[in-house]
Amino acid sequence: MEFDFATPVERRHPPEGDWPSQKWHQYGEDVLPLWVADMDFRSPPAVIEALRARVDHGVYGYGRVSDGLRQALCDWSAAHYGWDIEPDWQLWLPGVVPALHLASLALTEPGDGLLTVTPIYPPFLQVAERTGRLAQQAAMRPPEVPGDDWRLDLDALEAAITAETRLLLWCQPHNPTGRVWRDDELDGLAELVERHDLIVVSDELHADLMLDEGARHRPLAAAYPQLAERILTLWAPSKTFNLAGLTAACAVIPDAGLRRRFAAMAKGLQPDGNVLGLVAAEAAYRHGDPWRQALLETLRGHRARLVERVARWPGVAMTPPEATYLAWLDLREAPALKDVASPQRALLDRAGVALSDGAPFGRPGFARLNFGTTATQLETALARLDGVLGA
Repeated sequence: MEFDFATPVERRHPPEGDWPSQKWHQYGEDVLPLWVADMDFRSPPAVIEALRARVDHGVYGYGRVSDGLRQALCDWSAAHYGWDIEPDWQLWLPGVVPALHLASLALTEPGDGLLTVTPIYPPFLQVAERTGRLAQQAAMRPPEVPGDDWRLDLDALEAAITAETRLLLWCQPHNPTGRVWRDDELDGLAELVERHDLIVVSDELHADLMLDEGARHRPLAAAYPQLAERILTLWAPSKTFNLAGLTAACAVIPDAGLRRRFAAMAKGLQPDGNVLGLVAAEAAYRHGDPWRQALLETLRGHRARLVERVARWPGVAMTPPEATYLAWLDLREAPALKDVASPQRALLDRAGVALSDGAPFGRPGFARLNFGTTATQLETALARLDGVLGA
């Protein structure tokens, strides 16, 4: 089946109605938004058809997670990750960010340490303050030369662990660098987790967006079954199938004790399932893989175009992402951006391109670029950036 990832979809002024978009209405009419992790592609036809049928039913009362959805996720996990999960391990939620906060409240006490590695998706850095816990961070090892990998610094991670550390907020594939962690990194991480008796919340939201040919995601709990009793795995169809606004995510928790604690804390702090989001999730997991495969081919082409373009920009470095549709740009040495307080703001003002500022990720001087858009829109944005960053 052919899928259309080339035709731009009007999101700022959709002809069907007034539907404000965080991505397209954050900035002015003349700005091209390549910031928030929201793609500009229509979702899979099978999802749209399932939603249309549910909308046509006309009654949108309180829903429940269907047995069909639970089994669809079990089947997806077995087929794509080689991990056999059980239906009753699943707790469906309105999103991964709420799950991070619920995990902190459910599994730690005030004053306990929440550890993560930086740079990292900004909500990871906000959970501790919002829940009255101790924020702890360990910096990744940056590339030694431009284009090399960011690496997990196990020595820095262990040095950041204290007697208060209880919870590790982990992300794989990694947002924002696009890293797919290597076996030696994960082996070292697993050893630290077990030795220091940590619980891990593993955000695996981009697991289905592996860009390198033949690469396969390994859930942390599947790769290290001896740790499964201390890992909460967070999945969602939102990034893969562009369903973020339908607020459906899942915490996969094999350990019954952790699952009870997490579920008890969630009561009263989150709404019941979004009936449309649950329908969309089941359709995506059951019927969305052909669309996903076509999407990956599109994203690989966009990544190649971006790599070629960054090579033309003096002083700008980027390690090609191995997963996700997000690229992490080091702008600190760009001659055009010397002596500016915020490279992201300078590019917004001078080029009319909105990127995500690296400072909230823990790395000032960097910016995250979302290339999950049409080739036409990406080329227009890159041409604008050429005018500022090019030689």
